[in-house]
Amino acid sequence: MSKSLRRVEQALRDAGLEPTTMEMSAETRTASQAAEAAGCALDQIAKSIIFQGHESGQCILFLTAGGNQVDGAKAAAVAGETLDRADANAVRAQTGFAIGGVAPVGHLSPIRAFWDPRLSEFEVIYAAAGTPRHIFPIAPTELLRISGATEAAFTV
Repeated sequence: MSKSLRRVEQALRDAGLEPTTMEMSAETRTASQAAEAAGCALDQIAKSIIFQGHESGQCILFLTAGGNQVDGAKAAAVAGETLDRADANAVRAQTGFAIGGVAPVGHLSPIRAFWDPRLSEFEVIYAAAGTPRHIFPIAPTELLRISGATEAAFTV
């Protein structure tokens, strides 16, 4: 088991949840791939989109429904600073995950997070579990709680 997957499962246990990670036979790097592998609607995939604060230099996580796109201006407004796309090195340094497997929990360092309200419309959503082949199902209320995200309007 990879270190990243172990970290996600431990974060779920630490939050009082029983990890039910699923290993997919195909990659789940994109929301479409993950939805197809999980057999769910595209918007049931919780994408972990990472931006980097221009002024703070810190990564900021936007948990977004699979079919939605982050609007840069709206995201900057909720974050309170200009945002740049975070490069792979910055993402790995703060979260410990590679792009394509960034989980919403289990980060190496604390991260500010924002929540797309569309995710709350489902009973179950699926998120990356730290690798390009692992996802986990979770109730949106639980993921919102354990991610520490703030609900905000930041999508197109």
